[in-house]
Amino acid sequence: MLPTSWTSILTGLLLCLRPAYAHHGHGDEHEEIPIERREELLKKWDQEWGFAGVSTFAHLKHVKCLIEPDEQYDIAVLGAPFDTAVSYRPGARFGPRAIRAASARQLPANSYNTRAAINPYLNWARILDCGDIPVTPFDNGLAERQMYEAFLELGTRPVPNPIPGISNGKPKLVTLGGDHSITLPALRALYKIYGKPITVLHFDAHLDTWNPVRYAAYWTSDQSRFNHGSFFHTASREGLISNTSSAHAGLRTRLTGLDDGDYSNPGPEQGFYRIHADDIDDVGPKGVIDQIISRVGLSPDEPVYLSLDIDVLDPGLAPGTGTPEPGGWTTRELIRILRGIEKLNLVGADIVEVSPSYDSVTENTALAAAQVAFELITSMVKLNAKENVGGWYGKKEEKVEGVKRDEL
Repeated sequence: MLPTSWTSILTGLLLCLRPAYAHHGHGDEHEEIPIERREELLKKWDQEWGFAGVSTFAHLKHVKCLIEPDEQYDIAVLGAPFDTAVSYRPGARFGPRAIRAASARQLPANSYNTRAAINPYLNWARILDCGDIPVTPFDNGLAERQMYEAFLELGTRPVPNPIPGISNGKPKLVTLGGDHSITLPALRALYKIYGKPITVLHFDAHLDTWNPVRYAAYWTSDQSRFNHGSFFHTASREGLISNTSSAHAGLRTRLTGLDDGDYSNPGPEQGFYRIHADDIDDVGPKGVIDQIISRVGLSPDEPVYLSLDIDVLDPGLAPGTGTPEPGGWTTRELIRILRGIEKLNLVGADIVEVSPSYDSVTENTALAAAQVAFELITSMVKLNAKENVGGWYGKKEEKVEGVKRDEL
């Protein structure tokens, strides 16, 4: 249930809404509804529980942004329900729906993020659920073009609250997949928007830089090259990805053939700095965070795209995915790492490969994906907050008689 303070906030927003009219009798006369009446209705009925309401991400306002060209937003949550480029288990087309349902407890009025000392949904950014891209399941080539044009359309809208740095005037998209191939059209759109190669931070059990002939060297076609294991190979060879600052974390896949050629064969697709899943046992989450920041950097002039395959988590904790690999990170470890990289200059992100038909009855995988989206949106909002809201759990660094101290 929404607190009184939130109701007061909404009441203030009434002045920005279109006038509403009451209809009297059968004539043509209309009378504007008094503001006091609308305030009364808000107090009585502007309440919602996590289990109620239409299923949008975090109960955010839903707009079909692709057919509403005048709609503006700073951050858009977007679904890409596409899974016909998978190599093992399909079903991720239902991922956006499952992640939205799993986000139900993220009511905006009750979403203060204690680690970040900010409520991302009630701060400077206008955040919308822009619905799903209507991706065809019949033609992968057409689907690829549909997603590219959708990402380009939504990524070039004017924003209501411009921010400093390279993202000034550009919205950020958080995409719910869908299989991992959706990252290729997203990177093509970002390359066009930003006019330079994009730094990619990739969380995944698998390389996703396979040459497409790995799957079938004899039976090939243009469409067969578009799959969820080769999109970074294609993106790298198209020059979409920065080869000096990109990183891949959580890796633990098997390779092709008799040697490590998938790792070591020369080519632009080998430009990722690799952090293996096992490395966390030696350096801990903090060590992984430090390696990522050292590689990616914190420059406000370099765009960073974060692509997270939910199979970076161990299948014992997140079974609902297309290509599960034992030996992954825990949900807690992953969230700790995401919180530690909150200062990265994210211009967009995706969370992919959630396949709810393989999930547990407790929706472990979808819940983890919804939390990942919450953490990423929090970091995007916090990075450009108009005031220093503090660090971990609200800690602010202050100077007392020339000596720095952390004070709660």
